[in-house]
Amino acid sequence: MKTVLIVEDEKMIRQGIKSMVQRSGVPIDVIMECNNGEVAWEVLKQQPVDVMFTDIRMPKMDGIELVKHAETLENPPLMVAISGFDDFSYAVEMLRAGVREYILKPVEREKISAILHKLQAELDGKSQVVEHEKNIGRQQIKQLLRMDNIAEEEIRSFEARYEDLFFKTPFVVCISEPKAVRDPDGNVISFDDVNDGQVFILEESNRLPFVIKEFSDSAIGVSQPHEGIREVSIAYKEAVQAREKAFCTGNLEIYKEEPSNVPEGLRASVKKLTDETSCMQRLQLIGTSRTDELDAQWEKVFEEAKRGNLEPADFFFIMNDFLNNVAKVYRNALSEDDMNNFKNMTHFLAYPDIDVYRESLMDKVIALHEAIHVQDDTGSQRKLQMAVDYIEKNYNKDLNMAVVSNYISMNYSMLSYLFKQYTGKNFVSYLKEIRIREAKKLLADTDLKIIEISQRVGYENEKHFMKTFKSEVGVSATEYRRNMQREDLN
Repeated sequence: MKTVLIVEDEKMIRQGIKSMVQRSGVPIDVIMECNNGEVAWEVLKQQPVDVMFTDIRMPKMDGIELVKHAETLENPPLMVAISGFDDFSYAVEMLRAGVREYILKPVEREKISAILHKLQAELDGKSQVVEHEKNIGRQQIKQLLRMDNIAEEEIRSFEARYEDLFFKTPFVVCISEPKAVRDPDGNVISFDDVNDGQVFILEESNRLPFVIKEFSDSAIGVSQPHEGIREVSIAYKEAVQAREKAFCTGNLEIYKEEPSNVPEGLRASVKKLTDETSCMQRLQLIGTSRTDELDAQWEKVFEEAKRGNLEPADFFFIMNDFLNNVAKVYRNALSEDDMNNFKNMTHFLAYPDIDVYRESLMDKVIALHEAIHVQDDTGSQRKLQMAVDYIEKNYNKDLNMAVVSNYISMNYSMLSYLFKQYTGKNFVSYLKEIRIREAKKLLADTDLKIIEISQRVGYENEKHFMKTFKSEVGVSATEYRRNMQREDLN
């Protein structure tokens, strides 16, 4: 039981009832006291109350009037009348007004305890019924999200059954990648398996705190505020469009009905990326020696989508066209697993954003390219070993894959794919492993300061080095040095 309100004008009696309530054995979060009906009515208007004990005869507003007012509330409390008058007419009037129990003064502790246990059982039963109805309602809402055309009769039926349980205040719909939030707040309705995304429906007033807490730097889509059950599907469609844009830009996007602000000339130029010639060229470059051109073609598609010059719908069209044709044109070079992997790439919004999607796609494209384009294995191996040697000698410099790919004269995307095949690690992990390895040597064998060691192994920022070292080694750099010194003493 969350809240009990005691309304009694005599302070000693009021405090006595409070003491009995506290010792009743029923767990209660808050016990409030009021000395007259007017004050109690203001409390009831401001917040929900589970159980109210009220005297009958009080100044300003008596118990009978208070009970009648309380019954007009959307969720009236369970009410118990207390009277010093053994008058049947009072009892009848109070019971007619909505009172559950009627007890006489002097109040007995056992009577209070018995009533509270009885009312708690009623509240528990009501709560179970409401929760069951809410669960059914949530499943109905989920169906509403997926339906394009909903009959007016069905909407009215849904409103009649659930309008008291859902969407009493303005709400918004948010969509993220699947399962981005494991345990959303109890006031948020969440579905984690709707069209490749996790859907959240929450009060508009809670939007900012929710987004800050769960999605401070994520690519999610948010609808405009809406009201009422019949606008759920509208809000969802807005959130989907916002999420598609967020997927491309990598930023949080709120749905807006506004024309494109991309200049006409640029829009026409970018639109050419979707024509049949461009789509076919990207497809046919796979397996040729024109790896740089293949890379540049895809670079153009992804960068224009990220800048917002290529509309999400056009980007998805390009990708669907490519993925469908890859399975047809190169079916002899693809295993069944490869075919399924390319097919799964059509679930765009299952990825956090376009950068993650791009990395996954290009890995598959380059792998297919390698399977088709028979290269000089000896030459490839030699270049990869050159890359590894270069990293070993230059790990303490400002090093990235672009620098290495230029050094060995190999396409960036090709190097990214082949490097993982050759070393078993991606470039970032491999470089980090070397730097931490060398840092451990310097910590164990020298008296150099931590900041000096971080610079010697390629970290300009000491804090970044310390955080990375602890994450990789399990202890801080200082603790590692101390442990090494103890081993030497032993």
